[in-house]
Amino acid sequence: MPSINLLPWRQALRQRRRKEFLIGIGAAAGLAALVTLLTHLAVSSMIDSQNRRNELLKTEIAELDKAIEQILALEEQKARMISRMEVIDTLQASRPEVVKLFDQIVSTLPEGVYLTSVKQSAKKIEFNGVAQSSTRVSAFMRNIDSSESLTSPELKVIQTGTNAGPGAQFTLFASQRAAAGEAEATPEKRSTRVSEARK
Repeated sequence: MPSINLLPWRQALRQRRRKEFLIGIGAAAGLAALVTLLTHLAVSSMIDSQNRRNELLKTEIAELDKAIEQILALEEQKARMISRMEVIDTLQASRPEVVKLFDQIVSTLPEGVYLTSVKQSAKKIEFNGVAQSSTRVSAFMRNIDSSESLTSPELKVIQTGTNAGPGAQFTLFASQRAAAGEAEATPEKRSTRVSEARK
């Protein structure tokens, strides 16, 4: 029976399988490198896109902050203007009252009573003066109580004798009456103007 030498064939098969194995390993390594590269590029692209969005958001937020600051400044300016309008309305409403008040003070002064000073704090009025006698002060108080603009006379100090000089020095307080028609009409006009300014 003839003998067949299979050694060369086995060595050739082994070398072919080894070559195929190395090729497979190289292909797998190349594929893995390609996947890694593509993944890196995709992640980098996503990061760059998110960074651009963040920058855009920061820019828009900064613009909104500026707009909010401008709105707050306008609101403060509006509040100051409304406050000034209220003060002006109050002064305009009080002008006729001041004229009427001084007219009433003159009409309530009896003969023999002289005022040295008149002070007003809100609706409270302080009279300082000199009277020929205490009865003149009493007449002054009665006139105040019956006047249209003044009410609630209250005598605080009266001095008579040599230390007080001639006559009687007195300090008297009274309250200013609120005019019914003006008290009803003025707040409505004032609130109308203020509400128009707030729109």
